[in-house]
Amino acid sequence: MDGALEVYRQFGTEDALEYDDVIDGRSTTLFGIALDADGRAMAGMRVSGPYKHIDEVHAVASWAGLPGEGAFRRLVADQIPEGVIEGKAGWTARDAENRSVLADWIARAYVHSMALLGVRYEVGVAPEHAMRCYRSSGANVAWWIPASSYPDERYRTVPLWYDLQSYRSVATESQVRLMDAEFAEFMAGDRRLSTGWNRSEELA
Repeated sequence: MDGALEVYRQFGTEDALEYDDVIDGRSTTLFGIALDADGRAMAGMRVSGPYKHIDEVHAVASWAGLPGEGAFRRLVADQIPEGVIEGKAGWTARDAENRSVLADWIARAYVHSMALLGVRYEVGVAPEHAMRCYRSSGANVAWWIPASSYPDERYRTVPLWYDLQSYRSVATESQVRLMDAEFAEFMAGDRRLSTGWNRSEELA
């Protein structure tokens, strides 16, 4: 979270991180962290959920009063019965080598989160300039919902979601190969993950 705060501050968007509200960890179900050889966090992301009700989803709440709010609410409400988590706070250190490689890893980590937590869907919002990265791992863009200026007028932000049943049809071949290899490592490294994997494998 400190790494995320540093990066968000560089862009003047730290309010979107809601650091003080989430730093106690209670709203986070899973963290993903990339470490360098010295153990320094160079990239990360976090996930909240699974959610039981539409009003728990922060991405939807952030759209209150904006064009497309109703459509966004319906999209996520329809997904909740099959399991919805929310991806948030993706970041890479500004001085990291191979930042694009780390960004691609973050995009894959959101897909891993669905399998590990045994849900079908993951939702979030992201600026348009980041769409290539998230699309590479299988994200769908809600093109019928008008983009907003969240967190401020410099950005065009859109809702997106992942579907564990169909992400492969959207993702690039290289990202799919890497995700398959990483899933295999999860399974080989810790059999306790098998319950969540099996539930998600039935969907995939």
